[in-house]
Parts: sequence; C-alpha cells; structure tokens
Amino acid sequence: MGRVLMKGTEAIAEAAIQAGCKFFFGYPITPQNEIPEYMSAHLPEVGGTFVQAESEVAAIYMIMGGGATGHKVMTTSSSPGISLMSEGLTYMAGCEIPAVIVNVMRGGPGLGGILPSQADYLQATKGGGNGDYNLIVLAPSTLQEAVNLTQLAFELSQRYRNPVMMLADGFMGQMMEAVEIKPYTDKDIPDNTTWALGYMEERKGQKSALKSLYLSPEALEDHNINLQKKYALIKEREVRCESYLTEDAELVIAAYGTTARISRSVINNLRQEGHKVGLIRPITLWPYPYAEFKKLPGSVKHILVTEMNCGQMIDDVKVATESKIPVSFYGRTGGMSPSVKEIETQCRKLLGLE
Repeated sequence: MGRVLMKGTEAIAEAAIQAGCKFFFGYPITPQNEIPEYMSAHLPEVGGTFVQAESEVAAIYMIMGGGATGHKVMTTSSSPGISLMSEGLTYMAGCEIPAVIVNVMRGGPGLGGILPSQADYLQATKGGGNGDYNLIVLAPSTLQEAVNLTQLAFELSQRYRNPVMMLADGFMGQMMEAVEIKPYTDKDIPDNTTWALGYMEERKGQKSALKSLYLSPEALEDHNINLQKKYALIKEREVRCESYLTEDAELVIAAYGTTARISRSVINNLRQEGHKVGLIRPITLWPYPYAEFKKLPGSVKHILVTEMNCGQMIDDVKVATESKIPVSFYGRTGGMSPSVKEIETQCRKLLGLE
C-alpha cells in the first residue's frame, strides 16, 4: 500500500492487518468504532477472524485465549471500556500472554464524554489491575507514528510475551492524514511453539501451562521475580523518546501524543521570536524515559508539562529530574484540549515575558 489519506482509526486497523494480526475481538464504544468496523470488513480477507463480543469483559478474555495459542491478537476500546478489561489485562500479564490493546482515550471519570482526553495515563502506566505487573505503553503523536507503533506493538508483545497498549485519543482517531502502511516483518521473535497452547507435535508431547495462579507463596514470589527480570530487560532495551530543539533550551515542554503535536507549534512560534524553547516527548510511557530527562542541558531553567488531563505525567517528570529543575503543569480536561495560544501564554509567563 502506497501513501494514502486515511482516518486514524482505519489506519491503525490496516497497520494491524499488515503486521499479521489474525484475531480481533472487540466491542463498540465511541470514538474508536471505525477500528472494529474496518476489521470486520478486511480481516477476513487475509484469513483472519473478527468477532464482536457481547461486552468488553468478554472481548479481553477472547483476546487472552487467542494470544495463548501464540497468534497475533488485538482488541481496541476507549477509556471506560478499558476499565472493564483491566482484570483480563492483569491475568494476561501474569500468564505472559502477548496481545495488542489500543485505547482511543475519551474524557472521564466514569462514562465521562466522547471527546478526546489523555486521562488514562496513570491507568495505563501504573496498572489498572491488581499485582506487580506492567504493560508496555506506546504514545504516538502523528498518524504515521500510530501506524508504525501499532506494528511495533505486535512485535514487542510477541518478543516479551506481554500485553502492549497504545494510547491514542479521539483527535488521533478521527483526524485524517497521509500515511504509508507496509507489510511488517518481525525481528528477534522467539518461536511460539515452545510455549503456546497446542503445538504438541512440535514439542514432542510436552505440555504447556499458562497460569497466573500460584497457591504456594514461594512459587508466586519466584514468578514475580521472573516477571521483574523481564521488565528490567524491557526498560534496558525499549525506551523511546524524542527531543526537539532542546540543545540550548531554557524552557522545555514535556508532552506526549496529541498535546506534544500542539506543543511543537508553540515551540516553532517562540523560536521564531528568538526564545529558547524545546520539547521532550516520551514515546514509550512505560518504560518511561527517565534517563532522557537527565540528558537535558544545564541551560534548562524550567519544564512545563502539558496534557489533556489534570496532571498525570507530572510526577514522572519530577522523578526524572530528581526535582533539580522546577516543573509546572498546564492542561485541559473533560474533552477540552490546550490550544497553541494557551500553551504559548504559559511559556511566556515562565520565560518572564508576561
């Protein structure tokens, strides 16, 4: 497929198909409905299976079953739907079952509204379910990056046998941009016949048991220690972050996703006036790019965190800077987004221009 103009939700769906997704189970919820709609029409064309589940709870356990067989599986939802999936996500992390989950975020808490939000940051990065587990969390800021990260998500989920969540939002889901979607070839993926259910012939009759229940505390502790070793490896290998015009910056905006895209316009405007402003954009929200903040130059006098929520990433930024750099926050919530003018006004105040 060459460069084509697509809506974000449909681009994500096609990227998943090109990455080799074979099973999609989901349930309708605005603003991500075009993903299951697209999958229902096009996944069967490549020999895949689409099922509209009776609920988000059913969908996540269908995903768990599909992932347990070693196939590439995917579900998508939006904020309150992801909350309903949280039990299944911790089960999958505990069983080490790979899957890709896309959250096209909307406002909350509760049912909230259907307009864009980034208010699920803490849920995704700190765990919405019980126990010591982590999801790999990716945050695109353009539709092309959403395509690329969707395909990467399948690779990472298979490589580490861990659920991967991509955090998009209603803006990204509904906007249209030109994207290029290519068939994706995985790299460094272990042979799933060594662990997945089935494949008895390949394993010469050796059984495989995927479980998160360990009645012996010693066995459960050993299992958790092994999970932590895997998470440490992910932290070592898979951190992704972009720095934009930070080399001489006096003020740095920390933002991800759509808000980072808005912030880039702010930075370009202020740079044209001669003000030294830059951007640090986490692409992996877990593992978080703490070390990248330590690389910021000594010229940085302040960091402004901006999000479409009430300030969920700010604590991670404070930890990353070890409180050595003052950190402020500006955000909008409930489906509102910070405008270029609003963020620019905050920057001017911090630069002492207003």
